Amino acid sequence: MTVTAKSDGITEQDHLDAEAKVVKFSYKKPEGFDRPKVSVRLGQTDIVRAQIQVIHEGGENNLHYHTKVDGMFTVLSGRIRFYGPEDEVIAECGPMEGVIIPRNARYWFDNVGEGDAEVMLVQGFHEAGAPLSGRTDSAPRKLADAGSMAGGYDARVK
Repeated sequence: MTVTAKSDGITEQDHLDAEAKVVKFSYKKPEGFDRPKVSVRLGQTDIVRAQIQVIHEGGENNLHYHTKVDGMFTVLSGRIRFYGPEDEVIAECGPMEGVIIPRNARYWFDNVGEGDAEVMLVQGFHEAGAPLSGRTDSAPRKLADAGSMAGGYDARVK
């Protein structure tokens, strides 16, 4: 039997409700897609969202920022270069390296390695339950479907 200190105000029902929302995922890199970039949804709660973006060579995005999330990017394979305004290099990252981008910070990135790159993106929402990240373009989009989760891949185990 697990004993929980009640001084934190959390009830047994609070625990049960949260435990019922645990998300299991199993990622497999999608193959054969014809877009420069796809996103694979791993899971989401009311304050955090996780996905893996698979980026073909030339799958860069545009300068933009998010008003409702901080993002943590971890390169799983390949090489990604992150840029700020005026194309200033923020970082170039290989496997198991990355950056944390605070909300309202302008950035863009591209795949600078050979072949596909895989990047895990974990976003923390500043407003619980916000449906969108508040993405705002600072420059025209280079890819029409960049950032879209519509019609994407889903790694959640049902």
